[in-house]
Amino acid sequence: MSRFCRALSCAAGILLALIASGCFPSGDSPLDEQKEPHFITGKNLATQMDYQGAIDSFEKALEVNPRSASAHFELAWLYENKAQTPDPAAAIYHYDRFLKLSLKSDKADLVRAHMNSCKLELAKTVSTFTSWPASAQHDLENLMLENKNLKAQLAQYQAAANHAPAPSAQPVQQTLVRPTPAPQAEPVRIVAAASPVASRSSASTATRTHTIKSGENPSIIAKEYGISIAALMAANPQARPTHLHVGQVLTIPAP
Repeated sequence: MSRFCRALSCAAGILLALIASGCFPSGDSPLDEQKEPHFITGKNLATQMDYQGAIDSFEKALEVNPRSASAHFELAWLYENKAQTPDPAAAIYHYDRFLKLSLKSDKADLVRAHMNSCKLELAKTVSTFTSWPASAQHDLENLMLENKNLKAQLAQYQAAANHAPAPSAQPVQQTLVRPTPAPQAEPVRIVAAASPVASRSSASTATRTHTIKSGENPSIIAKEYGISIAALMAANPQARPTHLHVGQVLTIPAP
């Protein structure tokens, strides 16, 4: 019996040494991420088409493991395609986190294509596109051309992966759009001095605030005030686009 006990003690010592030396997996693989209880609940709710419940569960999975690339990918897809109010800004954030956490993922090209699509959706939320500065219009048109080229390359990549001949994609020639000078406005004669009320109103627009209501996201708020989402988030560096809550007060920059 004493010999058996010594052998058992020796085996236990070897096992502890292996664990201490890091010879066993650390548990950070994508498969381990997907075994987290909140992640499993999110997948089940998404299958049942309870998309808001799935979003809440995947957010809880990130609270448990902020480096869960799998949870970031699921959230990005839901915010882009299945949220009650699609939120392309949140989708871009989670797609970007997925790429940074999964440098060698075979989904990388597809994720970048989805990010470009979300950027175009953000551009559509601005109703006064024609009033943008010429430089902004130029950047957006170049982005649209790059997105078209990327989609053509993806079609070729997917066709090659499926061992099927890909349609020949004609490269889109990117033509730089030179900004056109704005027409000179005719001089306006001032017939009366500005009233104190008007000057107070113009001063207040520089320090506007907005209290978040149920169902609102950065896209909706930016569109309401005629500003870009980037300007809104820059004016509120403490706010995260995916963690806004009802009653939170945001600073609204001047358009």
